[in-house]
Parts: sequence; C-alpha cells; structure tokens
Amino acid sequence: MYSTPFSPTEARSARARMGLSPVQVAQAMAACGTPVHPELVAAWEQGSHTPSDQQLFSLADVLWCDTKTLMGVEPQTLAEHRLAGRLTVERLAYRIGMDPSEYRAAESARHWQGDAWQTRALVEALGLSLRKLIGIMGRVDELSEHLRSAVDGRWKAHVEPVAEIVVVDATSVGDALQTMHAEFSEFSERYMGHLVALNADARLKEVAAERAAYLRRLVDHFWELIGEEGEASPFPAGGR
Repeated sequence: MYSTPFSPTEARSARARMGLSPVQVAQAMAACGTPVHPELVAAWEQGSHTPSDQQLFSLADVLWCDTKTLMGVEPQTLAEHRLAGRLTVERLAYRIGMDPSEYRAAESARHWQGDAWQTRALVEALGLSLRKLIGIMGRVDELSEHLRSAVDGRWKAHVEPVAEIVVVDATSVGDALQTMHAEFSEFSERYMGHLVALNADARLKEVAAERAAYLRRLVDHFWELIGEEGEASPFPAGGR
C-alpha cells in the first residue's frame, strides 16, 4: 500500500526551528485549508502516522521548508519526484493528459507506459530529463540489452525499440546505434588482426579488456551520443 515518505526527525527539527508547538502547527495548517488535530501532528513526529500528500504540502508551507526535507529521502521513484514537486496525483495526471487512476497505477507498479507526449510532459512536469526517467522507470536493463544486440548484430532492427524506450527521435537513435556498431566492430577487427599476426597473448587480452569496458558503458555512451536531446527540456521553447 502506498504511503507518503516522511521523516519524523526532520519534521520535529523544522518545527523546532520555527518555535511552534504541535497545536500552533495544526492551527496554521487549518488556516491554509488543511485542518488537522494537534494529536495527529504529534503522531507524525512520533512516526506512528504518516501525512497524506496534501497534508505534507501544507505542513511544508507552515514550517517554511520544502517537501523533500520533510520526506527525508532523495527522490528516486515517480511518486517521490511528484511529491518533491508538490504535485498531487490528480494535478499531475491532468498536466500530462492521463486518467488519475492510470497514473496512480503506474506509480504503484513503478512501471511507466504513457505515450510519447505523456512521457515528455511527465519529464517536464517533474523537472527531469528523458535519461533520468529511464532509470526511474526501471528500463535501463531493457535498454542495455537492445544496445548490446545492436552493436553486435543488425543495429537497424533495434532503432524503433530503443526509440520507444527513450522517447527520442528515431533518426537520432539510428545515428547513435550506427556509430556504436562501427566502434564495436573495430574491436573484432583489431582482435582478428592480432590473432592472424600471431601477436602476443598480452595484446589479445588488451583488446578483449577494452571490448569488455566498452560493453559496460553502453548505456552511458548511448546517452553521450544522443547529447542534449536526452538531457534538455523535452519541449521546444514557445510551447508544445
């Protein structure tokens, strides 16, 4: 079951910095439109209860801190990034053109299946990059498998699957895969060249080590070749 990430320690510290009592915090939250009982505020700080998303936002306002401080974690999941951005499920779903129940299910499953526009809108709303979102969605291994097959085989067959995962223009993906395929082919050519020339095992091991290192950096190298398209705002200036 979903529970808002919350740090009782950070909440107590923030309240102490403001010099407020639980009663005063509850009164201030009520004035902000989120009525709560002082005993509930104390329960949050004791760790026996957790605030809802809206209560978290209101508490952050009253304690003059950001929600990430009260969460006590560095955002890693979609839900955590949404909370850090002070967005309810309903508000974020509206911004990306998705039914709230569908978006909530994606958060719970930690698996994103939005279309290209929704994905780019999500990235913009959460202040992420396409590259960062791939990691949050847990699709890095899937991307790595496609890249490994592409550099060691028919790279063109992997353009569309990779473009679907990273939500980057297929032309840019194709250019990156073609470059990587050519780079990887050089390892085989060098290895065979040393083998035919009967060079020392040390040279063969050196090429094999370079090849292994290249494979370990496939995903990072792919994003390096994609460049700004994977890091910058997904929508051009002036609108969508």
